[in-house]
Amino acid sequence: MCMEPQPLDSRTRSYVPARRRRSRPLRVVIVEDSERILTHLAEQLGAIDDVHIAGTAATEAQALQLLGRGDWDLAILDLQLKEGNGLRVLKALPEESRESGTIAVFTNYAFPQYRDRSLELGADYFFDKSREIGRIVALAGDMAAAG
Repeated sequence: MCMEPQPLDSRTRSYVPARRRRSRPLRVVIVEDSERILTHLAEQLGAIDDVHIAGTAATEAQALQLLGRGDWDLAILDLQLKEGNGLRVLKALPEESRESGTIAVFTNYAFPQYRDRSLELGADYFFDKSREIGRIVALAGDMAAAG
């Protein structure tokens, strides 16, 4: 049985599995403009069994191209990018691309208005980059295990 992801309150500890059952590793794309954070996050995720980094992007245009292909299960999306921003990525992403997988916003701008807008535009989760890297890694681990 596959459950539909639902936005979770930042206090919620359990995660919902990806939209589809998989017989392959969890494909994660990371949209992040900080090389340091990208490297750290990719190392953390790469240490999880059955997780594969399927691509990275640092700009809005790169993110739309990467996510538009639809060959991902979990997208980790920063709001502030080198060129453009994550909210515009969410807004421009076609519905069929959003249905490819789960979208988790991961940002230093963890203000209620950004959280609300991200969820309105189709994000499934919203995490504070400065305090919740462990939670986003746990989300990927839970999704990979549920595969």
